[in-house]
Amino acid sequence: MAEALQNRHGRDKPGHEADGGASVPEPTIARTYTLTIWGIALGILIQAVATVAWALAIGNAQLFKDGVDWVYDVALYGIAAIVFGRDARIERLAAVAIGAVMAVAGLHTLYDLWDKIVRPRPIEVWTLGFAAASAIVIAFLVVAALWRFRREENPVIKATWLSSRNDTISTTGFALVGLAARVAPVRWPEYLFDLVVAGICFQATWAILRSLRRSMNSEASQSGLRNKAQTDATGGL
Repeated sequence: MAEALQNRHGRDKPGHEADGGASVPEPTIARTYTLTIWGIALGILIQAVATVAWALAIGNAQLFKDGVDWVYDVALYGIAAIVFGRDARIERLAAVAIGAVMAVAGLHTLYDLWDKIVRPRPIEVWTLGFAAASAIVIAFLVVAALWRFRREENPVIKATWLSSRNDTISTTGFALVGLAARVAPVRWPEYLFDLVVAGICFQATWAILRSLRRSMNSEASQSGLRNKAQTDATGGL
């Protein structure tokens, strides 16, 4: 999502601003999309609060971790809603925020891995199955909510749509693999799975930072060329 936001400048499609800005959707579409994104964020937040409350009530640390993980999705969709329709500077700050969210998610996963090694947790198939099933259901609900926007060319809309579409597939497989690893008779598959999850989070953060650096270097290079052209033109008078 963040890299798609960074690609806003340099696109050349009908309906774009003269300075390379994003295509502007119809006002009705823009309002509907904004409400949809905020609705998705709120819905996931309700799921997170309910899961955390249930985990605290039954004293299940793994379910608590799954509930807290939903907060990262709330943050990502919330950022998308906030930056929608803003300028490139706001989008760049949003990319930094998304990178920070992913890094925190990776650190949280490593902490949870350390905690479950130090204090082994009992296997509870029903609660773990609920966490996997809810992840799959929410992924399909999100892609259904964004289905109407699948043909929009605005980069923020397209990024959230493509992200939700891919998540429908990846989350299903990921949730099932994670459930299998957690209920395995030995613990190492679960630990390995956590390391993979943390690695994906850190890789996403690194990719966002690289995208930001390329974007800033490209803007600096273009600015230098414009300044040189202006200087040469002035010197030739």
